[in-house]
Amino acid sequence: MNTLLWGVLPYVAFVLLVAGTVWRYKYDQFGWTTRSSEVYESRLLSIASPVFHYGILFVLAGHLLGLFVPASWTDAIGIKEHAYHLLSLFGGTLAGALAIAGIVALVARRRSNRAVFRATTRNDKLMYVFLVAAIALGMTAKLMHSTLSDGYDYRDTMAPWARSLFTLQPKTDLMAEAPTAYHVHAVVGMALIALVPFTRLVHMFSAPWQYVFRPYIVYRARDPKQLGTVPTRRGWERVDT
Repeated sequence: MNTLLWGVLPYVAFVLLVAGTVWRYKYDQFGWTTRSSEVYESRLLSIASPVFHYGILFVLAGHLLGLFVPASWTDAIGIKEHAYHLLSLFGGTLAGALAIAGIVALVARRRSNRAVFRATTRNDKLMYVFLVAAIALGMTAKLMHSTLSDGYDYRDTMAPWARSLFTLQPKTDLMAEAPTAYHVHAVVGMALIALVPFTRLVHMFSAPWQYVFRPYIVYRARDPKQLGTVPTRRGWERVDT
C-alpha cells in the first residue's frame, strides 16, 4: 500500500495534470477560462476573490518552502527550527483560514445569486469540495501535531520524500512514517492536482507573463506645446512626430 500511495499515485497525479492540461489547451481553448460571473454580481466578488487568491497563494508558497527548500538552507539564512515551526504554524494557519474564508464567500455568492448559481458546473462543485478538503485537512494535521513549543517536523520525512519524486526514486518509507492526518492530506492534495486540468483552476497557467517583458507603450502628444517642462522618466521617452 505504501508503494501504491507514495510511489505510484504521485506520478499518476502528475501525468494527469500534464496530459490533461495539454489536452485541454488543444481541444478546449474556449473553455480555458475562469468563466467569470462578474457581470451577474460584482460587489461580493470584489471582496471574496482577492481574499481567496491571496490565501491560496500563501498556502502554495508555504508548501513550496516546506517541501522543496531543505532545512539546512533555512538554517543558513538564520531561520532556525523553532522560528520555522512558528512561521509554519501561524503563517500556514492564517493562510489556510484566509483561503477557506474566500471560498466560503464565493460559494455563498453562488448560492445567493440565481444567475451565478446557474453558471456553476458540476466540475466547479467538485473543485470546491476537494479544494476545501485539502486545505482543511492540512490545517487539521498541523494543529493536531503542533504546540507552541514543538511540533511534528515534516521536513524530516515528507519533504525528502517529495524531493525524491524528482529523482524517480521515491523514498516511500519516509512518507510512511508521517502521521495519518498528513497521509490523508497528501492523498486529497494529489487528487486535487489531478483534477486541475478539468476545472476552472486550469486558468492558473494563463498568468499574463508577457506583460513583464512587453516593450514600453509609446505615447505621442498632438501639440508639442502641451508637453510641459516635466523631466522625462524611464519608460516615458518622448518621440518626435
